[in-house]
Amino acid sequence: MKTVFTIIFTILMSLNVQNVSAQSRGGDIKSLQQGCDAGNAQTCFDLSGMYYLGEGVKQDYSKAAELFTKACDQGHTLGCYNLGIMYRDGKGVKQGYSKAAELFTKACDKGYGWGCSDLGNMYQDGIGVKQDYSKAAELYTKACDKGYAGCYNLGLMYYKGDGVKQDYFKAAELYTQACDKGAASSCSDLGFMYVNGEGVKQNSFKAAELFTKACDKGNGAGCSNLGVMYENGLGVTANKQTALRYYGK
Repeated sequence: MKTVFTIIFTILMSLNVQNVSAQSRGGDIKSLQQGCDAGNAQTCFDLSGMYYLGEGVKQDYSKAAELFTKACDQGHTLGCYNLGIMYRDGKGVKQGYSKAAELFTKACDKGYGWGCSDLGNMYQDGIGVKQDYSKAAELYTKACDKGYAGCYNLGLMYYKGDGVKQDYFKAAELYTQACDKGAASSCSDLGFMYVNGEGVKQNSFKAAELFTKACDKGNGAGCSNLGVMYENGLGVTANKQTALRYYGK
């Protein structure tokens, strides 16, 4: 799970700073800095993205962290969230999991679902906070209700019975939500449930469809599982060469 979350963190950070950089290209650094110094949180946030990516300025993680701090201190939700990522990863600041948890809490409390989901991960793994599966489930629920990655994480907890009563039907429902929103791991895990008839009616054809969806999105488990389906003719026409191709993926 930690690997999955790391990917999510990295992708989201990239998306956030790319968006603010696109908004900022029309302005010069001096005017943006003046706006930030004058207390404009959005300007601080936009400028921090430029320093993070090195667009229009020399890349400087320390400067980016400084600007995210200013934005956060002025109430900018994404400023707090991105600063939390930098503390989690130790980029531009000394790594501090407790500080990251504090910043994710701020973002979550302001209604930012990714903040809730990432904070849930910290409670689930006991990183920067005391391990608490029930708290993790509560945070994933908040994130999922806002349409974020928390749906998959919450589904996994229901599947395993971590922090919640084990419920395959609920797990399948949550995996479906996450899969429909493009979460490849959810598609793969949901396919596994269709293979075994856990929480859903057993359906090899549906399983193969879900494994294909997961594999096409770059999920290794989905490719491997699809290879098994082709090797054994489950939900698809048996084909050893196709199976080998998916195993190779």
